[in-house]
Amino acid sequence: MKGYRLPEGGRIDRSARISFHWDEVVHSGFKGDTVASALLASGEWVIGRSFKYHRPRGIMSAGVEESGAIVSLWSGERRVTNVKATMAEICPGLEVFGQNAWPSVRRDFGAINDVLSRFFAAGFYYKTFFGITGRGTSEWMVFEEVIRRAAGMGRASDQPDPDDYEVVHDHCDVLVVGSGPSGLAAAEAAAGAGLDVILAEQDFEIGGSALTGLSGDIDGGAADAWCASRLAGLVASGGRVWTRTTAFGLYDHGVVGLIERVTDHRADAAGLPRERFRIVRAGRIILATGAIERPFAFGNNDRPGVMLAAATSAYVTRFGVAPGERVVLSTNNDSTYGVAAALAGAGLQTTLLDARSDLPEAAAETARAAGVDIRAGTIAVDVQGRTGVTSVLAGRHSAGGQATGGDRIDCDAIGVSGGWTPVMNLISHKGIRPVWNEDLASFVVDDPGIEPVTLVGAAAGQFSTPACIAAGHAAGEDAAKVLKGSRAAPLPRPDSGWQQPIAPVWEVSHPDRKLKCFVDPQHDVTTSDVRLAHREGYVSVEHMKRYTTLGMATDQGKMGNVIGLALMAEATGKTIPETGTTTFRPPYTPVSIGALAGDERGTHWRPTRHTPMRSEHERLGCVFTDAGFWRRSWYYPQGGEGLADAARREVVVVRSGVGMVDVSTLGKIMVQGPDATEFLNRVYSNPFAKLPVGKARYGLMLRDDGIVFDDGTTWRLSETDYFMTTTTANAGGVMLHLANLLQTRWPEMRVHITSVSDHWGGLAVAGPKARDVLDGACPDIDFSDDAFPFMGVRQGHLTTDVGEIPVMSARLSFSGEQAWEVMCPADYAPAMFRALEARLREAGGVPYGLEAMDCLRVEKGHVTGRELNGQTTAADMGLGGMVSKKKDFIGKVLLGRPELAREDRPTLVGLVPVSPNARFKAGSILFPPGEREGHGLGHVSSIADSPTVGSWIGLGFVTGGLAEWEGKVISAENPVDDQSVSVRVVSPHMFDPDGGRMHG
Repeated sequence: MKGYRLPEGGRIDRSARISFHWDEVVHSGFKGDTVASALLASGEWVIGRSFKYHRPRGIMSAGVEESGAIVSLWSGERRVTNVKATMAEICPGLEVFGQNAWPSVRRDFGAINDVLSRFFAAGFYYKTFFGITGRGTSEWMVFEEVIRRAAGMGRASDQPDPDDYEVVHDHCDVLVVGSGPSGLAAAEAAAGAGLDVILAEQDFEIGGSALTGLSGDIDGGAADAWCASRLAGLVASGGRVWTRTTAFGLYDHGVVGLIERVTDHRADAAGLPRERFRIVRAGRIILATGAIERPFAFGNNDRPGVMLAAATSAYVTRFGVAPGERVVLSTNNDSTYGVAAALAGAGLQTTLLDARSDLPEAAAETARAAGVDIRAGTIAVDVQGRTGVTSVLAGRHSAGGQATGGDRIDCDAIGVSGGWTPVMNLISHKGIRPVWNEDLASFVVDDPGIEPVTLVGAAAGQFSTPACIAAGHAAGEDAAKVLKGSRAAPLPRPDSGWQQPIAPVWEVSHPDRKLKCFVDPQHDVTTSDVRLAHREGYVSVEHMKRYTTLGMATDQGKMGNVIGLALMAEATGKTIPETGTTTFRPPYTPVSIGALAGDERGTHWRPTRHTPMRSEHERLGCVFTDAGFWRRSWYYPQGGEGLADAARREVVVVRSGVGMVDVSTLGKIMVQGPDATEFLNRVYSNPFAKLPVGKARYGLMLRDDGIVFDDGTTWRLSETDYFMTTTTANAGGVMLHLANLLQTRWPEMRVHITSVSDHWGGLAVAGPKARDVLDGACPDIDFSDDAFPFMGVRQGHLTTDVGEIPVMSARLSFSGEQAWEVMCPADYAPAMFRALEARLREAGGVPYGLEAMDCLRVEKGHVTGRELNGQTTAADMGLGGMVSKKKDFIGKVLLGRPELAREDRPTLVGLVPVSPNARFKAGSILFPPGEREGHGLGHVSSIADSPTVGSWIGLGFVTGGLAEWEGKVISAENPVDDQSVSVRVVSPHMFDPDGGRMHG
């Protein structure tokens, strides 16, 4: 017999039948069902497959701790993998699929791994695939793809996510997490005191343990009626109630991250987000997160039909589903007696095995009255059955999991309870370490000792329903007192409320049987794996966790972590407190990346920045490209040209005549104040103290460690005003760097900095005929050599179709040609473009884009971010002369480190292929001729198709530089494409090395 729907009972709406698909077969359930309860009611046992051995997995719980029934929902671009069937509500048309199996979870060819499991113990892949031939990492990569296909979970969609997500910020006086009896009592008390209260519950119904019968009657009446009354009082007092909302992380200053599942349970979700990421800032936080029942490890305890004892009650009481007709419960604590009575009361043949000899007589009497067969001093030893439970061997329990003898009990479901673990994950996110409580045989947080967090109820180790309610009520009242200036009362000590103490059991052993006992059923971690980890030297629980993968499945150790810690303590001869716990990190449950991103995806991920001349570029048919945050003009095709032909033509025109390029994306910073000159002198490695007004200077900016951070030109506009330009990519970073210096290192300096990157539009006019374009364009600026020398700066006005506009210009060159940069306020930039374009056309010139500009600078040997990659020094790029030996500056001290002063450091060179038609790629590794392996000599940083040189060219870094390799042939190796190109090392200044064109 398998699971089936009970003829009556449960909280489901039997009048609302819902159809859904399970592996493309139509099933049905009722409103209020989860995927797990609906499949269980349909008689489905095998819902999933384990990670490594592909053993069949059934439903193991009724909540977020689920480690067996892991499924995928929906199909195509909406597919979501690794969903716990116990938490997913059914809705019309829902598609549910098994995963990690072929052809299906019922018949999985991957189950061959289970037959070979003796060869797949913990760490087998390290020891096997790293050592067969001794090649180490390269050998592992051969097997990695095969292993990843055999192991793993669901397959994520490779299509763009079509759903919407929201990020919402909320505030409240009190946030209560968890809506069990203690959470409801806390929320109602706080709201009744006039506080703004939010109650967040991860389930789709309010009530927690009261929904499953575990709370028993409350105040002499039904638990669900009590919950409904408390909820009504909370809402009447103005409290906000959020269901389907999981608190996944607790952060500083009362900030809690929550994920609300908005539409996964709805067939019609038009106009609504799929999930909502709520960031709540609360004055006080009350964690009523409850506790999770844990199993213990015994033979074949991973078989479908073996589940937590409390889950069997949840399915019967809440969902009206019997997990089987004959149920055996095996426990070591009092909590299972109420479960047994509920099962028997629903007509199930129920046997209760209690590992203890001393029974809680009152609870036992109630269970016997309901028809439960109770066997004291007995424990489950071994399960019979593969895809479903057929029987269990029950042995006599002596102490600590030791069993002898045994009787075979026929059954079709087994419920296990090894105790309860308070849910302390959220408080642990604040660095609070739990302590071991011997009475509860569990870790608890006695007193978090931090504001503004309080734990109540089972989360604090209280398992008596009246005590939980009292603690919750007190916490709500205390929150009101604290927020009004009083001190909170101390937390009550944990009290199980049980009649008989728990008998700790972690693993069952039997002298006559070799048992395969699972600790982490999703990742196939067995008790022998934990012992193997210890034998191989992994004595830290963190190391044991990573070696065995215990607790690294989607349940994050909720099912098996405590068992694993206890087994490691036993193996090391330590106590559990001495062994310690692993670290809980957010999120508490899996969170979709889409929810965290919210609207910040696609073009909303970050602002798409256009230069102020965008409309003019579009008018000319420009093709744009992404360059950092910007959309920049890439090339201007004519007559059907592609990128290569257009860029080559533009380069030729600039070299022979004149061209114009948009440089508005440069970072621009105004540096002003009486100490501005001294500030720049400290920031740049080369001197700025004597820069005259009306001149610009190229500068290198270093990091503290001596590595080049950025380069650019700075124009001196007056005695106290400077206009700094930075690389496009580093504009924000330079601004933050300068601000940090002024605020933390030199706060006494009288300097003000302002980012004006978006305030100015800029054009660079370059080429032998550049002066022809600019002469006469600005009535009050003389562009002659005498009046406007190289690196000069002038301010004036430009005549445009909207009148004369203010401009400032500097004579400097990135292309190696005679060139001027002209800047104007951004609002006037389109008019400036039109005015200079008209004069450009008269001179036979063309606008050029980013591709041509990059080729021009590679020909000239100018560096960009590809060379300023965070690893290079000024000397590496041949700019050692720009490092002053007479003044102090940022980075000077550490620039003198021996490692940065080595003569054999890779330095900048030019690269030209030996065969003019050969092409090589940026990122290629440079080797001496005939070599292809090892670290090589350096790498190729930039490449370009140069019509000036007549071949593909590049810049790169070579150990020994020009001094050792100039004129010699080396090899550019691209192992990704298996490409090898012979290149000759030349000066990086492949065009006009003396600079005559710039200065002429």
